[in-house]
Amino acid sequence: MTANVNEELQLLRAEIAAAAARLIAEDGADYNTAKRKAARQILGDTQPPLNLLPDNAQIEAEVRLYQSLFHADTQPARLFRLRTLAVDIMEGLQKFHPYLSGSVLNGTAGPHDDIHLQLFADSAKEVEIFLLNRNLQIDISETPHFKGPRYGMVETVSFMWHKEGVHAALYEMDDLRGAVKTRSDGKLARADIAAVRALLVNSTHPPSP
Repeated sequence: MTANVNEELQLLRAEIAAAAARLIAEDGADYNTAKRKAARQILGDTQPPLNLLPDNAQIEAEVRLYQSLFHADTQPARLFRLRTLAVDIMEGLQKFHPYLSGSVLNGTAGPHDDIHLQLFADSAKEVEIFLLNRNLQIDISETPHFKGPRYGMVETVSFMWHKEGVHAALYEMDDLRGAVKTRSDGKLARADIAAVRALLVNSTHPPSP
């Protein structure tokens, strides 16, 4: 591959990442959907080679940039609110070893983002009964396992908390052993309640008055 071709691929990849970031920040699209839509916007119906599509880390970096350029006056307060609510929810779910993940953890959460948790219990039914006993209306769906596609899907319960959506993926207790690993870029893939509290304490963007 010549230097010019490689440079062109990098520019296209960056363009797709930027377009995907806009879809995530403005429309609330998930990363995979945003990536596909962005590729179609730029390439039309041409099927892009896999090495052309940006990875999630590159898109996340573009989301951060987009938020800083277009939502700097509102996004920090929004993130602070969601992290505060996440701590509140996690305190109530401590018996299920809650971890925070997703955009509320990595700091890119915007107006369309919900709170994503990972819970660990002997059975999913135990968590469902716990939530129902607290008069929460739950919906049940499935989420890919954080260990990868070969581990299948895990049951996920969704409910509203102070007018914000919460999605809790329900894992087996054995999965706790792999829960504290970092991502390939060295950042936390999930955080326990102590780590989320530390994010709030160390926040440089307190909520707007």
